[in-house]
Amino acid sequence: MGLLDSILGGAGDGEGSPIGAITDLLGAQQGGLGGLLGAFEQGGLGEIAKSWISTGGNLPISAEQIQSVLSSGMLADFAAKLGVDPQVAAGTLAQVLPQVIDHLTPDGQVPTGGLGGALGGLGGLGGIADILGKLRG
Repeated sequence: MGLLDSILGGAGDGEGSPIGAITDLLGAQQGGLGGLLGAFEQGGLGEIAKSWISTGGNLPISAEQIQSVLSSGMLADFAAKLGVDPQVAAGTLAQVLPQVIDHLTPDGQVPTGGLGGALGGLGGLGGIADILGKLRG
């Protein structure tokens, strides 16, 4: 069973859950979702991140690129919540983060209501679980 299957198998929204780890990651970034996207811009990956926001297709990102943008502490926290190595967690984020951000920005714009408003637009944590379910196939 792959890591994405493990995430989906434990897709509850409680503390320590995989879905909770993703929302914690998004909320931990100073400036919220906009701050996270700014970090991609500063890391030279702005065009990739902008593709996730736009209404067109999402450009792919590698685990190495994720590691270059996220602080080692953020990635370590995410990995610990999933119970995996940070490198494995970076690979998971490379698969999942573009889809999550794409769904958080359906109109091609970062929501002004902050992460709470964005999650509300997804139907809360259950909406993120639905996104992950679609990725699983």
